[in-house]
Amino acid sequence: MEKSSIRYRKIECKSLLNKSGLSDYAINCYSGCGHGCIYCYARFVTRYTHPREDWGSFVDIKENAPQVLAREVKKKPVGNVMLSSVCDGWQPIEKDTLLTRQCLEILLHYRYTVSTLTKSALAGRDLDIMADGDVDFGVTVTTLDEKLAGIIEPGASAPQERLDLLQTAKSKGIKTYAFIGPLLPLISDSEEDITGLLKAIKEIGVDSFLVDKINLRYGVWPALTKFLRQYHPDLIDEYRKIYFDAATKAAYFEGFRTKVSATARKLGLDDRMTLCT
Repeated sequence: MEKSSIRYRKIECKSLLNKSGLSDYAINCYSGCGHGCIYCYARFVTRYTHPREDWGSFVDIKENAPQVLAREVKKKPVGNVMLSSVCDGWQPIEKDTLLTRQCLEILLHYRYTVSTLTKSALAGRDLDIMADGDVDFGVTVTTLDEKLAGIIEPGASAPQERLDLLQTAKSKGIKTYAFIGPLLPLISDSEEDITGLLKAIKEIGVDSFLVDKINLRYGVWPALTKFLRQYHPDLIDEYRKIYFDAATKAAYFEGFRTKVSATARKLGLDDRMTLCT
């Protein structure tokens, strides 16, 4: 997705360091995301502020985020912060705004621990800050197929760039993890696909990794069917069965768990894996 196709709007936030179910706190310097991933679960956050707008076509920039955070860290107990939880903190516009970098500097200065998750090689710019703080640095990799990644994650960095980012972070002594997924049924979830992904992260030596299937949270099914109609129309009926027929769904996901677990065990990685349910 080209930067010019995204509608940007500058807004001001009243708070930034917010309570979260994922961690003690979560920070999001943006609302919306230029990566435009078809499976993104964060759509629900903008369902009222951007009704009927396609996910990936808009980004609200919280231009006062660092100033708000600088006030909040002096008042709230130190804890772990998820950076970011409903957008990618290093999506393309971050190259110009530096909002995530500024907030990261503030958090680490005040001794907060930080967990990150990104699909952007731009995060490599800020590894210098992370190397001096208590950071758990994560990178999402859904497939090694660059063509597929370009379709389902059009604004994100290429798969190899993400793996290189993990390798660089690891070399700097930063605690690293990989988020493998979501894996698409019958498209990117074969034993060969899974083996390739797990071998890649084994070579890097990440401290831990998670593997996930795709879940039909708010807005995901319409985006997924649009993708299927264009690229895999022959799989639409199979997807309907997998997600809406109870018996087929149970059988598929049991097989998915078995396949992933067996592959991780064969590669000696099962002690580092969390299989999302």
